[in-house]
Amino acid sequence: MRSAISLLSFSSLALASWTQNLNYRSPSDHHPGLGISLHKVNKRNVPGTQYTASQLNFTHGVASGDPYSDSVILWTRVAPMFDSVNDNSTVSGYVPLYSHGANLTASTAPVCVQFKVSKSSKFTHVESSGTVYTSSDVDYTVKVEAKNLTAFTRYYYQFNVCGSNKTSPLGRTKTAPDANDYTAEVGLAVYSCSNFPFGFFNAYGNPVRKDSVDYVIHLGDYIYEYAGDGDYGYGYSINRIPKPERVITTLYDYRERLATYRTDLDLLASHQAYPWIPVWDDHEVSDNTYRDGASELNNTEASFVSDGGVSVDQRKMNAVRAYFEWMPIRQVEMDDNLRIWRSFSIGSLFDLVMLDTRQYDRSITDLYWNTDYVHDISNDAGRSMMGSRQENWFYNQLTQSANRGAAWRIIGSQTVFSRVNESAAYGNTNPLDYDVSKLKYHIPISL
Repeated sequence: MRSAISLLSFSSLALASWTQNLNYRSPSDHHPGLGISLHKVNKRNVPGTQYTASQLNFTHGVASGDPYSDSVILWTRVAPMFDSVNDNSTVSGYVPLYSHGANLTASTAPVCVQFKVSKSSKFTHVESSGTVYTSSDVDYTVKVEAKNLTAFTRYYYQFNVCGSNKTSPLGRTKTAPDANDYTAEVGLAVYSCSNFPFGFFNAYGNPVRKDSVDYVIHLGDYIYEYAGDGDYGYGYSINRIPKPERVITTLYDYRERLATYRTDLDLLASHQAYPWIPVWDDHEVSDNTYRDGASELNNTEASFVSDGGVSVDQRKMNAVRAYFEWMPIRQVEMDDNLRIWRSFSIGSLFDLVMLDTRQYDRSITDLYWNTDYVHDISNDAGRSMMGSRQENWFYNQLTQSANRGAAWRIIGSQTVFSRVNESAAYGNTNPLDYDVSKLKYHIPISL
């Protein structure tokens, strides 16, 4: 019996696909150098050193996201430890991005994982399946695309360690309706700004307990980068302390912060029950980010020194790499390494257009020390929240949606599309309603 299991395990390892795990790819299709070198990962492997199933655990549940009519993204993490991989090589020395540094522990054999998808929770008929590798290079995360599925259909999915009965929690997901199909009703849960030390994420769990929606949309600030020691939320009184206990800057920091958030039971339940369509705001990287910096991080020597030798670009790429590893999202046809804006056709009912008004190409914004300056240039014609390329894409999406006859166009944005006049609280000297997008005057509907 043991020989049969060993043979099955070897066979699974031999057939497993590195490339099917999307997390080895670059966050940008046009910048493959930002991905993981599979040749180097495979060359590092030492036969006979792979972990046994008993040494591995599915540490942070399962998740699904970015549903199309015929496919959906599935995610899990299977690792020999609960902690994230402490790989900070992106911020020191002349080493390739996201490779292991000389003094860091790298896995010497891949972890082999299988997945299966079925319309039945008993998996009486498997609709999609596959075998993939993961390793320390991607924090032992797994992200795959389940293909050849039926539109607007509920599916169940599960992962297991190859050649064993070590399984993940049972996940549930749903494909999108075909763009040409009549769709009368779709249930959405919409979230933003979830700060771990502020309190428990009960709102994530309510739709799960009521089984009341089809899809979950998150508009940004899925995590916060603060230390959680009272600077922006005090988690010690309720044992909600985000890890690591500092302002995060490195790849390890962002991985560990995302992992901390995935310990909330209601967030785990939401990811397990529904496909998510998320986008980032500023705090996935840093407070008040824009194209060239943030409120506490700028491309200056003083900022570089005060932030421990981390530049704006390095910190952003650390955050983006961790986000793509941990979130069940697709790579879109990217023209650079920070594009997350994308769209979804939900039958004849609506088109969902997810924007990025923070990271991609936002002009300088209020950084607290430059409030008067931003006020002075607020009507400058050259200012933008999205950049010309995203703006043109956005307007084209609205036009195409109207032309195809979709009933609604729903915009997923990080910005309130209405004037917010806080002069009653702050006075009329410098009201806080000036740094707004010109788009708000043209678009009546927003999530």
